[in-house]
Amino acid sequence: MNKKNFKTFIKNLPLSTDVMGRDRYFNSAVLIPLVKIEGEYYLLFQKRAANIRQGGDICFPGGGYEDCDKSFKHTALRETKEELGIKKKDIKILGQLDTYVAPIGAVIEPFVGVIKKKAIDSMIVDASEVERTLLIPMKFFKENPPEEYTLKYEVHPYSINEEGEKEVHFPVEELGLPETYHKPWGHKRHKVWVYKYDGEVIWGITAVIINDLLKRY
Repeated sequence: MNKKNFKTFIKNLPLSTDVMGRDRYFNSAVLIPLVKIEGEYYLLFQKRAANIRQGGDICFPGGGYEDCDKSFKHTALRETKEELGIKKKDIKILGQLDTYVAPIGAVIEPFVGVIKKKAIDSMIVDASEVERTLLIPMKFFKENPPEEYTLKYEVHPYSINEEGEKEVHFPVEELGLPETYHKPWGHKRHKVWVYKYDGEVIWGITAVIINDLLKRY
């Protein structure tokens, strides 16, 4: 590397950090909606419609980043408007939690915002995406620790299809990689938190976000 190339290299180093390889992931944003009712703060959740991806799950409003979005905050606000009919003018963004890179291959940018009570009373829920909404007191999560479980993730260089044939996804043998990679590897255990409220189960990414939020409460 000559002096000129080295200067170019230094110039191209990022001024602020981001998620390496972000373009390989599904990039999304969610709004963590707080609502003040009679002096107490509640979290607003939605139950996803049964006929869509991850149907029946309890989550915060949000979704994938689109080219029309100016920022991830814009994504969170746009999705909240589309799913719950709550307008930007009725939401005060307080801040943002840390970026979460989920094992399923998604990057989530969570924003915390307060929603005006009148906006809750006049919500227009998109029934094609949302079955119903839930308001749960913040203190419930503080006073009721979640159940803890673990899932195990493995990397599979090949799989067996419905015809019983081996389908190679990553040619470890052809590449001459060590034998340890010729079969599933990783065996990483991933902690899962589960909250139960009024007959509903809250888990997955939503539970991870709740836990991070509670650290600041």
